[in-house]
Amino acid sequence: MPVNLPDEIVNKVLWAIPNVLCLLGSRSGDEWNAMTTSWVTQVAMEPVLIAVGVDKKAVTHRLIEDGGAFSINLWSRDDTRPFVKFSKPAAHEDGTLNERPIREGSTGSPIFEEAAAFLDCTVWKAIDVGSHTLFLGEVVDCAFQGDGEQAEIARMEDTRMKYGGVRRGGH
Repeated sequence: MPVNLPDEIVNKVLWAIPNVLCLLGSRSGDEWNAMTTSWVTQVAMEPVLIAVGVDKKAVTHRLIEDGGAFSINLWSRDDTRPFVKFSKPAAHEDGTLNERPIREGSTGSPIFEEAAAFLDCTVWKAIDVGSHTLFLGEVVDCAFQGDGEQAEIARMEDTRMKYGGVRRGGH
């Protein structure tokens, strides 16, 4: 951390970076989960790689590590309600996670039926970056769903949620 920079300034500046808001799906064996995340970006074209930063303490971290795959589920800006329910480990029952319908993607990761679009990825590489792991995933499947191609995709700014900057409270 740079010397003499107040945490609140660092947080405000880093929170100003535009970030997608999505559900990160994971699975290992019979254990399924999804979590809200905003640290997602494409990092290569050959192969097509997506990077996602995941806190090492998160259930999703363990499931991605053990399962070797993850899904990125993009949501419409018109419906950000699902993100609140996925800040804690999800309940998996009867083809749903937290009562949201899912199906198994080609990697075994959960794909949300209500998502505007999804990317299904196998872990290409995991990089230790301190408090988080940067999982690089190779896209093996992706698609728009329903009217997803016309949807504006949710971003962190569409909610009152904040994640990033320096650790505070529960983060």
